Amino acid sequence: VQLVESGGGLVQSGGSLRLSCEVTGLDLEYFAIGWFRQAPGKEREGIASIRNTEGTTHYVAPVRGRFTSSLDNAKKSATLQMNNLQREDTAVYCCAANVRTGLSLYDGGYDYWGQGTPVTVSS
Repeated sequence: VQLVESGGGLVQSGGSLRLSCEVTGLDLEYFAIGWFRQAPGKEREGIASIRNTEGTTHYVAPVRGRFTSSLDNAKKSATLQMNNLQREDTAVYCCAANVRTGLSLYDGGYDYWGQGTPVTVSS
């Protein structure tokens, strides 16, 4: 099983980035994908999740309305579209998969993790 993120980079405040999470070894029809981030000096936080069986999503307040997650089971990939990025969004972003806990953003419930991709938002 492997999850590989891409799409991070440097963007100005107000800009957009689209992160991808390529998944091998899992059938996304049976897994939920969560997106997490860890800013410098801070703990990792879950920000978004999506469950393919129902197409339902969950977002935490700081990103709701700006970030959108999606799944493509045929392409075995997940994406996180991030709009109106702000400096406080600067972090390393990673995706994770779980088969048991659905849309929960409790990181202990996730079975597989990617290595992460850095996002830096400049003012």
